[in-house]
Amino acid sequence: MNILTRDDGAVRTITLNRPELRNAIDIPLRVELAQAISAADADGSVRAIVLTGAGRAFCSGGDIATMRRMSQDEAMKRAELAQSVIKAIWGTPKPVIAAVEGAAFGAGAALAAACDRVVAARDARFATTFTNVGLAGDMGVFASLPRRVGIAKATQMLLLPEPFDAEQAHSWGLVDAIAEPGAALDFALRDAQRLAAGPAGAYAVIKSLIAVAPTMNPVDVLDEEARHQAVLFGSDDFAEGIAAFQEKRKPVFGAVKGAHS
Repeated sequence: MNILTRDDGAVRTITLNRPELRNAIDIPLRVELAQAISAADADGSVRAIVLTGAGRAFCSGGDIATMRRMSQDEAMKRAELAQSVIKAIWGTPKPVIAAVEGAAFGAGAALAAACDRVVAARDARFATTFTNVGLAGDMGVFASLPRRVGIAKATQMLLLPEPFDAEQAHSWGLVDAIAEPGAALDFALRDAQRLAAGPAGAYAVIKSLIAVAPTMNPVDVLDEEARHQAVLFGSDDFAEGIAAFQEKRKPVFGAVKGAHS
């Protein structure tokens, strides 16, 4: 199986499972990965998602052995399958965390960058290596990377794809937290459990507004904030949060109706 899934309470871990090829992404893997993320999105018992790789690598990028010169129409179909993975990550209101061990190169770096949080082992390595095979990049790299590291840095990373370590990635903003080698998944799972216990409706709003606000007029952003906040004021989670504050206890949040709206 190219993809493995496991549930730990309300957290679903989705594992790229081609360790013999350092989880290189071929056509079947990208199809199965998009399906797995969409299934986690549709499952009401899942409140947070962790993406990781089997073996010693997160993802070494696209499977070059499966690539060849092809027509534009054929290549577009292949590219759209890759983009469907990123659309699934961005489309779910549930937090998605990447747990990175070993290499995250090319499409692997783009996959991690597309997630809401990136936890990397201290000895993990990153590189945006698309140009090594004459390609520019896909899987959301032109949206995710500039938002994380800035346009100037992203441009240089794509033009001159030198590998860099997790410490450097953390200083640039590509990585959000660093774990000890071999511990990235456990670290990510702890984060995911914390998120799974949080207010799902509020997380959905955060994801949706963060995605669109940079391209909006600031005054329009204020309107959107107010509209979403007004909806959340009527939610069960808000009522629970207020009650917990008044009763001096930790809130116990549940599923929020309309989390996809």
